[in-house]
Amino acid sequence: MARGERRWWISGLSLAATLALAVVPLPDAIAPFRPDWVAVVLLYWSLMAQRHFSLLTAFWMGLALDTLSGALLGQNALALLVIVYLAEKFHLRFRVFPVSQLAIVVLVLLGLFEFILFWIDGMAGRTVPLIERWAPPLTGTLVWVAMYSMLDRGEREARARL
Repeated sequence: MARGERRWWISGLSLAATLALAVVPLPDAIAPFRPDWVAVVLLYWSLMAQRHFSLLTAFWMGLALDTLSGALLGQNALALLVIVYLAEKFHLRFRVFPVSQLAIVVLVLLGLFEFILFWIDGMAGRTVPLIERWAPPLTGTLVWVAMYSMLDRGEREARARL
C-alpha cells in the first residue's frame, strides 16, 4: 500500500470517527468541555495536508453534524467552511510556524468557529451557556496539539523507514 493511500484511509476514518465523537453522550460535569471534534480534525488535515480534503468536505461534514446534533441546518456547515477556507488559504504561512504558534492559530480559528455559531444562535434567538460556548476552543486546541504530536511523530518514523 502506498503512503498516499494509507493517509487517505487514516484521514477518512478520522472524519467518520469525529461524527461519532461529536454525538456520544458525556456526563454532565464534562459535557461543556467537549471539543468540536469535526472542526479540530478538519483543521488538522487542512493545515497539515492541504488539498487532502476540499471545502466540499467541510460543507458535507457540517451538514452531517447539524443533522446529528439537531442544530439549525447549515449552521455548522457555514462555520466549518469559513475556518477551513482560512486554514487552506494561509496554509503555507502557517506551516512555518512552530507548534506553539500553530496552537494559537488553531485556538483563534476554533474561536472564530464558535463565534459564527454564537452569531447564528443569536439571530435565531437560541441561548447557549457561556461555558458550553467558549470551553470547546480551549479543549479543541489541546486535542489538536496532541493529534499533531502523535501523527507528526508517526509521519517522521515512516519517512525514516524509507
